[in-house]
Amino acid sequence: MDRVSGGLSPERPPGQAPADPARWAMLAVLCASLLLVAMDATILNVALPSLIKEMRPDALEQLWIIDIYGLVLGGLLVTAGAVGDRVGRKLLFTTGFTVFGAASVLAATAGATDSVLQLIAGRVLLAIGGAMVMPSTLSLIRTIFTDAHERTLAIGIWAAVAGAGAAIGPLVGGLLVNSFSWSAAFWVNVPVVLVTVVAAVLLLPEYRSPSHHDLDLVAAVLSVVGVILTAWGIKHLAGGFRPLDLAALLVGIAALTWFVRRQLQSADPLLDVRLFASRPFLAAALATLIAMMAIGAALYLISLWLQYVRGYDALAAGLRTLPVALALLASSLLTPWLLRRTGVRTVLTAGLAALLCGFVVLAAAPQPLAYGAVAVALVTFGIGDGMAITASAAVMMAAVRPERAGQAGAVSESAYELGIGFGVALLGSIHTTLFRSGMTDLPGQVRGAARETARESVGGADQVARDLGYDTGPGRALLVAARSAFNDALTTTALVSACIVATAVVLAALLVPKGFRADSAH
Repeated sequence: MDRVSGGLSPERPPGQAPADPARWAMLAVLCASLLLVAMDATILNVALPSLIKEMRPDALEQLWIIDIYGLVLGGLLVTAGAVGDRVGRKLLFTTGFTVFGAASVLAATAGATDSVLQLIAGRVLLAIGGAMVMPSTLSLIRTIFTDAHERTLAIGIWAAVAGAGAAIGPLVGGLLVNSFSWSAAFWVNVPVVLVTVVAAVLLLPEYRSPSHHDLDLVAAVLSVVGVILTAWGIKHLAGGFRPLDLAALLVGIAALTWFVRRQLQSADPLLDVRLFASRPFLAAALATLIAMMAIGAALYLISLWLQYVRGYDALAAGLRTLPVALALLASSLLTPWLLRRTGVRTVLTAGLAALLCGFVVLAAAPQPLAYGAVAVALVTFGIGDGMAITASAAVMMAAVRPERAGQAGAVSESAYELGIGFGVALLGSIHTTLFRSGMTDLPGQVRGAARETARESVGGADQVARDLGYDTGPGRALLVAARSAFNDALTTTALVSACIVATAVVLAALLVPKGFRADSAH
């Protein structure tokens, strides 16, 4: 394959282009970068208690530290995908991963300055770098792998790395926190970035769209503002009504509406919104969003449960989330085989149904919740997520011509990252609201500011109990109340999640035609 701009002609059928002998090495480079970007969405889950103890962020700051990454990254992906198509996907990839490395240093040094704002700023910059990297990984796979069957397998490996990255984030975070401190969760990125950028420069092909249209800056701003404000509104309204949050949501929806109308009128849109007129493409986008909402929220809440309710340290908690990573890895690699034999509808609905089963297990498990039920739920989450993400990515990449691969990659990864962000923000906020409503019968010694801190989150309750003394009567009583409230809130949140996923199962079954296959979409 020609390694210069436009080396793969859009008019040439993909199957007729010669395969690059270094294509699997290229895939390894792309997957190495993807692993870090995906891990950073969840790596702080088990590091959060250590971070809270050292920096003492309030409940809102805790949520922003966790989910600002996914929300900002998701807001930038459409623009980043369009930029990559125009300036070159390899250039965007290497630049973005370099930014990602610099942002890791900024976030890692926030502890030395004791600045929560610096940490949040580092997470924002990490999201900007990640947004430049992620559309490039999937769109370069579309360019590198010209054979449809090989491309589906490569996408299966991509999905396994993406999902497993999010799933093993808590384990890696636990290892690093136990050995060093929470800042090591960011320092670990730096050597991987250095090696991967060098390998990318040497190995990856460059590809630019043959389009000569300039980037629509107005549409780019509308896309970013629309996604972030919509996410902001949903996140905050989930925790209680405020006029400012409703205004943000309405402005975000208005910006996205304007963006869609502008794209429909554009000769060279940032995002060809007509793609969503394809029912399988729409089903794939929705499946990715719902699947990542499920796994993002589940891993966040289960990590907190393991540490604050069960009392495990960061490493032990991370090890107990490993079943989801192993199940996800296996199902992602098996899915290309399933797609060829059963078709997209069967795989998508089965994957989402497995996610549904996981939430039903959590909602129906007897109280107090035991790890056995959680382990079963984690396995079903991994199986379902691997099937849904792999099938969805294969459908979306097959649905577009090579010069539009950046757009399809942006849609897939926007749904992926926004899913994690929305899962933590929406379902995390619902859980927090339920937790607060259950924290009513507190010891009389917990008064004033301490009472408010204890009712904010299970981490806050643990902090107050530690100040009172774990071995004292009031300290023990507060821990019992917090653990009971957390379990009850987790059960109800799992039930809400089950209803959301059940809706997605029905939509996938209705939207994807019987017998539809990913390699026939384009």
